[in-house]
Amino acid sequence: MSTTVSYRPADGQVAGAVEDSTPEQVAAVVTRAATAATATATASPAERAAWLGAVATALTDHAEELARLADTETGLGLVRLTGEVARAAAQLRFYASVGIEGSWLGVTVDGATDTSPRLVRVNQPLGPVAVFGASNFPFAFGVLGNDTASALAVGCPVVAKAHPAHVLLSVRLAELASDALAAAGAPDGAFGLVVGMDAGTALVCAPGISAVGFTGSQAGGLALWRLANERDIVIPVYAEMGTVNPAVMTAGARGRLEDVARGFVGSFTLGSGQFCTKPGMLLAPAGGDVADAVGRALVEAAPSPVMLTERIAASAAAGVERLVGAGAREVARTGGAGAGWSADAVVLAAPASALHPGSPLLEECFGPVAVVVEYDDPADRDRAIGALQGSLAGTVVTDGSGADPEAGALVARLARQVGRVTVDDWPTGVAWTWAQQHGGPWPATSAPAATSVGAAALGRWVRPVCFQSVPDALLPPAAREDNPWRVPRRVDGELR
Repeated sequence: MSTTVSYRPADGQVAGAVEDSTPEQVAAVVTRAATAATATATASPAERAAWLGAVATALTDHAEELARLADTETGLGLVRLTGEVARAAAQLRFYASVGIEGSWLGVTVDGATDTSPRLVRVNQPLGPVAVFGASNFPFAFGVLGNDTASALAVGCPVVAKAHPAHVLLSVRLAELASDALAAAGAPDGAFGLVVGMDAGTALVCAPGISAVGFTGSQAGGLALWRLANERDIVIPVYAEMGTVNPAVMTAGARGRLEDVARGFVGSFTLGSGQFCTKPGMLLAPAGGDVADAVGRALVEAAPSPVMLTERIAASAAAGVERLVGAGAREVARTGGAGAGWSADAVVLAAPASALHPGSPLLEECFGPVAVVVEYDDPADRDRAIGALQGSLAGTVVTDGSGADPEAGALVARLARQVGRVTVDDWPTGVAWTWAQQHGGPWPATSAPAATSVGAAALGRWVRPVCFQSVPDALLPPAAREDNPWRVPRRVDGELR
């Protein structure tokens, strides 16, 4: 039987191994999820909230154990990982509260008229969701992260695929979640786990799966997207893949160049550059020695990046070579930790003319690597922005006065091709809130209208159903006249 081997990034040694799920085991997990789908869908939001709360409590009760296990497999450090356990637990409770609030149900009632029958529209859960978590956030975006929490909140069972970068942690999290859900009264099959690359493929292809959530590389997300679209019954894939997230300096921002340079370096090297929201490119006015200032800031910061996996470390190094081959020049480099899967942090510079279709400069280099691109004038700047792929985030760096004359046009320009625009605030990191949008135009995500973080994330796992002339007793609970779930409703055009 094949296994998934876990390694310690700090020294490259084996930390353990887990047997991969067989095709029969994958089928059995999906069958249990499909069997549980009716019960999870008909449970009230309050009941689902209790399930999520139980999982959150299990995480906090085992925070020290989980952080230490995660540090063994990721090398991200106990301070960060302990905080991330708390974040994951808070996320679970947040999505539980969003589920109870109920606006995601979109309940809309049109009373019968002389020309139209009574119509009731309400969102319904899709069914079992396959979740593929990320390597860089083992808790917040792992097997019990945003996708799992938001899917369970709307009543969709979840089958998660263990991430090979932290497979031991994935298995332990699944054990804790399964026990907590059972103790809280959730139906058997509400949550399950599979292990192994082949198991992940089988999971997406399984007839019982109704949707896919993915956080990771563009190559991985597109592979799952293609699989889902080759099925006899095509299912939606919500893949958050990430690309270059541009930061654009105005001419006035040169007046505070040293602060900008330090902020940019701190943002693109945070977490060893392994954030999907890392700003990978700084577009700056020519003639201001911006690239040299960023290079000096990097040398001064002297980060010692350790990468999550051997493949990510090798990919970061190869990415720098590709960028140089595409017309960039190296400005500064600081050495990695040396042991285990280390990588160098690198600042490169390139002219705006190098941003042309097919150039590697337009692609994400996952790791502590960033490119400073100089533009000659606003028209040249706008051409450079237009050459970039759709991104998760874009940043406008102004003169700091609050009245930079270029800021308004840049905010509007970036809003056309990113999911989140920041002004004088570096984009690294994502808050789980009501207004958050963590998505972006293709190929940053496979579904630009969706978000993988925030209250609106629940909308991915439902579809609207209209009930025409259906007796009240036969409607879903949220749509009935007595409104037993106490959710917002729009009745004859009025919000009640």
